[in-house]
Amino acid sequence: MRFRHPDGSTVHLGYCTNVHPAEDLAGVLAQLDTYAVNVRRVLDTDLLGLGLWLAAPVAAELAADPAARRWLRHELDVRGLEVVTLNGFPYAAFQAPVVKHAVYHPDWTTPERLAYTLDLARVLADLLPDDAARGSISTLPLAWRTPWDAGRADAARRRLDELAAGLAAVERETGRTIRVGFEPEPGCLVESTGQAAEVLSTMDTDRLGVCLDLAHLACAWEEPVEALGRLRAAGLPVVKVQVSAAVAAADPAASRDALRRWVEPRFLHQTRSAGCAGTTDPAHPGYAADDLDAALDARLPGPWRVHYHVPLHAPPEPPLASTVPVLRAALAELYAGPVAGCDHLDVETYTWGVLPESRRPRTGGELAVGIAAELAFTRAELAGLGLATTVGVGR
Repeated sequence: MRFRHPDGSTVHLGYCTNVHPAEDLAGVLAQLDTYAVNVRRVLDTDLLGLGLWLAAPVAAELAADPAARRWLRHELDVRGLEVVTLNGFPYAAFQAPVVKHAVYHPDWTTPERLAYTLDLARVLADLLPDDAARGSISTLPLAWRTPWDAGRADAARRRLDELAAGLAAVERETGRTIRVGFEPEPGCLVESTGQAAEVLSTMDTDRLGVCLDLAHLACAWEEPVEALGRLRAAGLPVVKVQVSAAVAAADPAASRDALRRWVEPRFLHQTRSAGCAGTTDPAHPGYAADDLDAALDARLPGPWRVHYHVPLHAPPEPPLASTVPVLRAALAELYAGPVAGCDHLDVETYTWGVLPESRRPRTGGELAVGIAAELAFTRAELAGLGLATTVGVGR
């Protein structure tokens, strides 16, 4: 979906397809027919945006084959789908039975991460709508926080310089601008906007910036106005916003039974107490745990925010809640002013398949309806901030 900000710019909204498993092109095409087309129909919109996730082998295959890229763009076009952004955080197998720390590998100290991201840039340059101002790719915030030393920091810096040079080469070859956003996440080397300003501000900010995940922002106990001001002061552009909400527990001790129902084996659910707010240590001794079960065992002081993406329109049942108030505050700071703060929005609830059993979709149709409801929720939030829905322009 597309929106017009009062400043005249186009804001793109879609949903991230990392919620669906696909490790080859046939699987990607099946996603489009099984889910995306149905989401578009439920929303009754002529054009649906996708934040496409392509596993590394698929990205390499497409990057090496211009005909395959033309074929994929055609398949998107005929289904009323468009792609302005790719999710380049998970490298492969993101919906495997157990993901946990594997999602952070390979990291930005490795040539594999660089090659994958540049493959995505080459693919995206050919998928972009002709009238799109630019494309974006989200990626991990360098690495998990440990192990880290001067040698790894130097290796990552070299990779980022090579990334910027590679993106400039893609622009020279294709005429399309692609930017990469590093996504602060709990437990990673860059967890907060403060750490982003400290670690990333010396990058080539014409092509590199931040992907702001609103659930992660909440879990870091950051206030959106202050966080976005911090990024602006550091000269770090918000390349992409992932519209997401986390689990909130005002009184974890009284909510233990409810929280236990959210413990699951696939993803990490980093948990942060309010006591971590304003600190610079990603480990947050005494106020943090790297998974929900560990937080429960440690009996961290409350209140908590848990890195567990929940459907935007359907918060957990009391005594739990969601961080939608943080989401709303962030969207207001980004879009209620005279200039749009970012032109790419991606609803990223990848956890539908691991929600507590009573909240989990039972069929592909139910999942499509749920995703459509999240997009309708976001559409209403943007409309309330003065953004007008526009008709998609043909490509």
